[in-house]
Amino acid sequence: MRTVRLTMAQALVRWLVAQRTVVDGHEVPLFPGVFAIFGHGNVTCLSEALEAVQDDLPTWRGQNEQSMALAAIGYNKARKRRQIMIATSSIGPGATNMVTAAAVAHTNRLPLLLLSGDYYVSRAPDPVLQQVEHFGDPTISVNDAFKPVVRYWDRITRPEQIIQSLPQALAMMLDPADCGPAFIGLCQDVQAEAFDYPERFFETRVHRIERRRADTVQLKMAVQLLKSAKKPLIIAGGGVRWSDAEAVLAAFAEKHGIPVGETLNGRTVLLHDHPMNVGPIGIMGSSSANELAAEADVVLAVGTRLQDFTTGSWTLFAPDTHFIGLNAARFDAVKHQSLPVVGDAKVGLEELGAALGSWAAPTAWREHGAALYAKWNAYVEHRSGPTNAALPTYAHVVGAVSRLAGERDLALTAAGGMPGELSMCWRAKGIGTFDCEFGYSCMGYELAGGWGAAMADPHREVFVMVGDGSYLMMNSDIYSSVLTGHKLIVVVCDNGGFLVIDRLQRAKGVPSFNNSLDTCRTADGAFRVDFAKHAEAMGAIGIRVQSIGDLEEAVRTAKAADRTTVIHIDVHPTDWTGNDNSWWECGTPEVSERPAVQEARKAHLDGKKKQRVGV
Repeated sequence: MRTVRLTMAQALVRWLVAQRTVVDGHEVPLFPGVFAIFGHGNVTCLSEALEAVQDDLPTWRGQNEQSMALAAIGYNKARKRRQIMIATSSIGPGATNMVTAAAVAHTNRLPLLLLSGDYYVSRAPDPVLQQVEHFGDPTISVNDAFKPVVRYWDRITRPEQIIQSLPQALAMMLDPADCGPAFIGLCQDVQAEAFDYPERFFETRVHRIERRRADTVQLKMAVQLLKSAKKPLIIAGGGVRWSDAEAVLAAFAEKHGIPVGETLNGRTVLLHDHPMNVGPIGIMGSSSANELAAEADVVLAVGTRLQDFTTGSWTLFAPDTHFIGLNAARFDAVKHQSLPVVGDAKVGLEELGAALGSWAAPTAWREHGAALYAKWNAYVEHRSGPTNAALPTYAHVVGAVSRLAGERDLALTAAGGMPGELSMCWRAKGIGTFDCEFGYSCMGYELAGGWGAAMADPHREVFVMVGDGSYLMMNSDIYSSVLTGHKLIVVVCDNGGFLVIDRLQRAKGVPSFNNSLDTCRTADGAFRVDFAKHAEAMGAIGIRVQSIGDLEEAVRTAKAADRTTVIHIDVHPTDWTGNDNSWWECGTPEVSERPAVQEARKAHLDGKKKQRVGV
């Protein structure tokens, strides 16, 4: 057996470069790059190995470990899980900064490879800089904190261990059912140690995502249940996108006359004007999709984990509604007594469609859905159309950007008021033009994820839609985008604080407290940030606007610009879109002297009565 002597870090990097995949018929690197901040634990050995292959495996400098891992997630989402960006950090705070990003990837079923420095196996120099010592267990490091939020975890304590560990980590990340983040801790002394690695370990390998077919008995039972339906409904989740099943879903729904409601992660798997599209479903959904959900007798849930924002905390559906779970992951397919069809979304829909033959839902049902959707669209048009209002709403801003966006341009957001307003008001001109990180609802994903998405596809505009709260939480990747030449158009909606959570606080009878800048402790009044000037300080173009007309002009300017532009606009703090007929379970005090809280508790108990439990 021929061998080559390399350090563990050099061998790891050479193996990463050797992995390939196929995207749109073209062979490309499976790992297209690394986001890195070098420090104690990865600067001497891992950086030495990465520097030598920088033309094959580019290294991108981040500003914060969490945000660069979020940027990797944004990239991996834009590439539909077919390519995997890497993030690496030192041991200590650099590593623990990435724990939040790992949770984002884990919750959203996304691949992400995290490489962090770790303690010295020899323990000779202990305790070292940034080492957190566990008094009762010297084998623990801060990297153990990743265990609850990754699908694969390992610590490399001997150089030959990567021969077994790396293929296992990759197999998990490429598995449609088990897909999620992988973490590998690289002990600092072991990174430097050499080993005679088999040359075949570094042979080029081309990986393809497998499509698992469902069990024939499961398919037969699902077909029987669908054929019994008078009012069927499809819930389309992110798994439709990961499977490249958008066109198949559209054809399936149209042929069989089944209305489709989209989850937040499934938004834009159908075009806005597709005849079977009835709008977003759930807490941040449309009245049309939610009314159909209440009437549906059979629900085909495709590629969705049925999060509470999708199901209205399981109050959207009638108690006797039957569910079919078409999902690559058994865990998601069987939820809430669903009839499971465990398999790939695209193949599953094709096989269901073939078995259904010419069967279609009653014409009256699809016409009912179309009428409700038309009513909803009229409401949204009224909410988000052009306005001369002195203080526009989030909906007005989303409407303006949506009207000016191109067919392939991406709208990207994560937390606060934007997910709901974008979900309800964004019109899909193209497939896959929406990225809302709402699995983990991670404030700060917006700018970092936008940077990664722009890097993944530089031939479209990326509109980062962000509130003032999320912007202040993590904004340094404006500088990253300018530094690396990955242009963003950032629209900052400033409503003076965390106002969407303030809305929830007040809805539960609690006085506005510590969310609005007007109700938190300040030294001398509520100072407001000039986000346009702040962005200019990081090399971006900054534009401050007041009206929707000015915003539209600023968007045109930004589209023509050669670098990132940040547009700052004040928006109404309490005027929100909402006509979705849904309920969300949120803890409400059982005992309080406040009459408003008592009323909220009563409404909470009324909502609980509608909840499906164990059926």
